[in-house]
Amino acid sequence: MRPPFVDAHLHLWDRERLRYPWLDEADKAPIAATYTVAQHRAAAADWNLVGAVHVDAGAHPEDGERETEWLNGVADAEGLPSAIVARVELDARDVAELLARQAARPRVVGVRHLVNWHPDPARQAYPRDLTLDPAWRRGFGLLARHGLSYDFHGFPPQLAGLAEAAAAHPDVPVIVNHLGLPILADGLEAWRAGLVALAAMPQVAIKLSGAGFVAAPFDPAAFAPIVAEVIDLFGTHRVMIASNFPTDRLFATLDATLAAYEALLTGYSADERRDLWGRNAARIYRLDLDL
Repeated sequence: MRPPFVDAHLHLWDRERLRYPWLDEADKAPIAATYTVAQHRAAAADWNLVGAVHVDAGAHPEDGERETEWLNGVADAEGLPSAIVARVELDARDVAELLARQAARPRVVGVRHLVNWHPDPARQAYPRDLTLDPAWRRGFGLLARHGLSYDFHGFPPQLAGLAEAAAAHPDVPVIVNHLGLPILADGLEAWRAGLVALAAMPQVAIKLSGAGFVAAPFDPAAFAPIVAEVIDLFGTHRVMIASNFPTDRLFATLDATLAAYEALLTGYSADERRDLWGRNAARIYRLDLDL
């Protein structure tokens, strides 16, 4: 039997209820339809899914709090998600109030502010690296006041700035999304240096997810060395397997995605695999699950 799986990175969206501008882009058509808990349970039917962490799904900035309210209603009715990583823009002028309101809502355990910056303007969500921005760093520092973690989604050139912020605020747990987005075509020097610095801090964890971003098409042989290096750096107690679905359906089915991760972990002990598949996510996101 497979170990209990706590999906550490799930997205749900309701296209009739909330606005998701990024899903209107032509290349997102395969994943643009509403995605529900029932659909995810069906896709994960063979994977012993026992919990899931919903991470900010890129709703319109004005819909961040509405997304949290909607997700709590979904969780009350469906039993998932188990926890919510809510959207908060950490450089907002009213960040203190935004954090207080989100933290007061049930199931909110952390926040994500997707801060993608890359030297290539075509890959920028922002024209500057917010991890170096004083206002953003002040917002980051406020997370500890509310007992919130920070989920980081950005490119390897930003990992150094994230490491500086994390070092300045060791009481803020940090979770790096999608292996730190190593893209083979960009080279791995900045990615490796950033992860070495982050892995040295015990409050930092990382998700084994988004492997399809490493190189196209989806190829476990291409990302196997990346996964091995990440686990070597962070150890089996600070790595979490996550689906990133339905986004990662752009690269492969859920079965193919999780089977690839499973195959890469066969050399670890049964206890280590239980950590990677579920116990780490339950601990890091403070879920009430007995695994």
